Amino acid sequence: MNSPLAGRHIVLGICGGIAAYKSVTLLRLFVKAGAEVQVVITPAGKEFITPVTLSALSRKPVVSEFFTANTGEWHSHVDLGLWADCMVIAPATASTLGKMAHGIADNMLVTTYLSAKSPVFIAPAMDLDMMAHPSTQSNLDLLRGFGNHIIEPENGFLASGLVGKGRMEEPENILKVVESYFAKRQTLSGKKVLITAGPTYERIDPVRFIGNFSSGKMGFALAEECATRGADVTVVCGPVSLSLHHPNITRIDVESASEMLEACRREFDDTDIAIMCAAVADYAPAEKSDSKIKREQCELPVIRLVKNPDIAATLGRVKRVGQRVVGFALETDNEIENAREKLVRKNLDMIVLNTANGKDTGFGTDTNSVTIFKADGTAPIVTGLKSKADIAADIVDVLI
Repeated sequence: MNSPLAGRHIVLGICGGIAAYKSVTLLRLFVKAGAEVQVVITPAGKEFITPVTLSALSRKPVVSEFFTANTGEWHSHVDLGLWADCMVIAPATASTLGKMAHGIADNMLVTTYLSAKSPVFIAPAMDLDMMAHPSTQSNLDLLRGFGNHIIEPENGFLASGLVGKGRMEEPENILKVVESYFAKRQTLSGKKVLITAGPTYERIDPVRFIGNFSSGKMGFALAEECATRGADVTVVCGPVSLSLHHPNITRIDVESASEMLEACRREFDDTDIAIMCAAVADYAPAEKSDSKIKREQCELPVIRLVKNPDIAATLGRVKRVGQRVVGFALETDNEIENAREKLVRKNLDMIVLNTANGKDTGFGTDTNSVTIFKADGTAPIVTGLKSKADIAADIVDVLI
């Protein structure tokens, strides 16, 4: 088999919609590509396509209920979630999208989704008004934010007799999307990637600090993307509340800029690619109080600041031939000029410019819009507004 799906484990989720007939073709295509497929169907889905047909094509019993009625055999959604290399839900109805987005685990398909550790591809299918409804769009935005891959429906003739967006993408195109994902997975195989993420906190006293609003979401999305593509990833992160999931990621927690620099220096020699995504505080207090500074003291405290080390510039100066260093620039004005200047001054191979001026971009958001500049002078790449997971994929695509 030449398909990147050969030997992969796929959970195919089927919901109760007329587009379920297309799932039969999709199942055949996955099996033909060499994948092992386990079908999980909702009770409503069985009204549209029979488990006998699906079982004959997959050569596996179809799972629908939590247990088999006549034998009491338990179907473990946890085991299915761990077994799968990916989960594909096609068609995904408006009802199931809502349950997935809000964790309403009242059937086997949704509980399997909530247990899945692998990438999830969702192909919605419904009438155009349902698709366009704000609740459906909100649920899709939530699912994107969770890192799911949404395969947008087509415009076309619908079961209602209307014409519009809501027709499930054709099985052949869904196959291409999933194959493309797994083909990309090995593009960083054997590479070691160092990523910084989140803010740094520079202590004033035991309870106060100088910092910024960075959540670490962009850096963590990059870490997951690089690990998914086969890299061994080390993340050096400041104080964040996020979790990393991929087993190929090692996490090093730090607090200050000096601690982050020290950790990066230790890791950099063995690194092929360094992505400096952290929002490192530019300044730190020159003196730190060992006890809490009291408001009631006679005079207002004066905090003298000193410059923090520039981690990206430090690594840019010492990189060897073959190493790549990527920087980030968050700007509020003169954005392009400042990004280009940093690209040169810090001896970077690439810099990612994002703005703090947009309400859906910058710190703390689930979405971003960036412009990517390369040191070779090629035309900059503008991504447009996307989820940070999708932005991470774009950045890695350009880097590769």
